Amino acid sequence: MKKLYELWIGWRYTRAGGGRRRDRFLSFISASSMVGIALGVAALIIVMSVMNGFQKDVRDRMLSVLPHIEIYGPGTTALANWEQLAQIAARHPQVRAGAPYVSAQAMLAREQTLRGVQVNGIDPQAERGVSEVADQMIAGAIDALQPGSYEVVIGAALAQAMGSVGPDGMVRSLSIGDQVLLMAPQGTMSPAGFSPRMRQFTVAGIFSSGHYEYDSSLAFVNVQDAATLFRDGARAGVRLHIADMMQAPRVVAELAPTFPPGLRLSDWSQNNRTWFAAVQTEKRMMFIILGLIVAVAAFNLLSSLVMAVNDKQSDIAILRTLGAPPGAIARIFIVQGALIGLIGTVLGVAGGMLVAYNIDVIVPFIERVFNVEFLPQQIYFITQLPSDPRADDIVAVAATALALSLLATLYPSWRASRLQPAEVLRHD
Repeated sequence: MKKLYELWIGWRYTRAGGGRRRDRFLSFISASSMVGIALGVAALIIVMSVMNGFQKDVRDRMLSVLPHIEIYGPGTTALANWEQLAQIAARHPQVRAGAPYVSAQAMLAREQTLRGVQVNGIDPQAERGVSEVADQMIAGAIDALQPGSYEVVIGAALAQAMGSVGPDGMVRSLSIGDQVLLMAPQGTMSPAGFSPRMRQFTVAGIFSSGHYEYDSSLAFVNVQDAATLFRDGARAGVRLHIADMMQAPRVVAELAPTFPPGLRLSDWSQNNRTWFAAVQTEKRMMFIILGLIVAVAAFNLLSSLVMAVNDKQSDIAILRTLGAPPGAIARIFIVQGALIGLIGTVLGVAGGMLVAYNIDVIVPFIERVFNVEFLPQQIYFITQLPSDPRADDIVAVAATALALSLLATLYPSWRASRLQPAEVLRHD
């Protein structure tokens, strides 16, 4: 019962009932503190969810084209016995499939247009087990990449960039059957000078991964054609697909000792380390920056509690004369501040999750109403704002808000417990 009256009085002060103007003002200050905490918590949850979704969406689209693990050696030596390397890798329980590859930089030319491209030589049948390129074809088929055919599959954005202007003045994108010139950086020296190695290819298909960087700079050819064109100027080996992509670093560490010396292994997190590190840094900085919103709301809560203590000095004095100890007085205002923080946090979590789980509907609606585009794909690689609310982020945000709210109650509650009833009643 002793604890119940502290809770009851703290709850009563939180509601700040009464018809006095000062009571209404205190109620407004408490409500503004509560709203500030709710907005800060909601903003943190929404931003963290969007950054998680952005990272997950880009990662998934990248890995729909890129391998989980690569095993490669100098030149094209690892390509000769790729099946043996794939069999060694398949002994690991995480490995699901393997496919040969040849990778090199090149120039793609057509008429007056030149574009730098990443050329991946693949085996069409084996590639289905390690990537989703075959399912991303919007024109043609990846099976057309047969040895000696010298055909190429390019991204939709690259096909658009390599297009030509027709007689009507309209830009026509590359289509199946068009001829392009693929130039390797390696070449031969002759009395006439350096001659780059080049070969004419026919466009056999167009794919769209949804990732602008790859759709605008990636080309696929048959693995044997790539080996012939680039020879020892390319990286060649085996691409692996594993069951759990997040375990790729561990799988690489376990596979490395099983392969002959001279071969190297890398996983997708190593190949894209800089990008993912930048995203993690941005996520931490956004948490700190937006966390300041909650800190400002906590300072607002502190101010409102100090004003409440000043306004309730007579009540405190009466409670002290009735036998309430200083600790009980302090707990009353701790309860008041904690309730404001708790209600604000709950409202913020509810509002943040509501927006985070429905952002795929909210953002397109705003874009249509205001005729704006939040995510130009040339800059952000994706065209839709993704969201991935995670329980650990939500718990961290809620815990931070509650901790700051409780911290803000310490000084006002200590000050209330130090009031002397005789001095208060003498001046009342």
